[in-house]
Amino acid sequence: MTITEVQNEIDLWIKKYGVRYFNDLTNLSILMEEVGELARIYARKFGEQSFKETETKHSLEDEMADILFVLMCMANQNNINLEDAMRKNLAKKTNRDSKRHLGNKKLK
Repeated sequence: MTITEVQNEIDLWIKKYGVRYFNDLTNLSILMEEVGELARIYARKFGEQSFKETETKHSLEDEMADILFVLMCMANQNNINLEDAMRKNLAKKTNRDSKRHLGNKKLK
């Protein structure tokens, strides 16, 4: 499935089950919440914190999917094709960083 296809699927889902998109500020807040949930799992799985007995949700993939869902909602409501945006962004990064990381002794 392409990014555009996923954006279209989400748009259909919102229209069928979500009634309408949340406003931009609400979606930004939800995105930050989802990133926080991912960070919580990372801190406990890879960091020095441990899971609480009451914490039963430990799915990195589910949290990452939640983040993508909200991000794609935000893109849809702002008429942004993320597939095109990613192509442009990768080209920008390639032009800017094509030699930068290869020459970084810290990465070797």
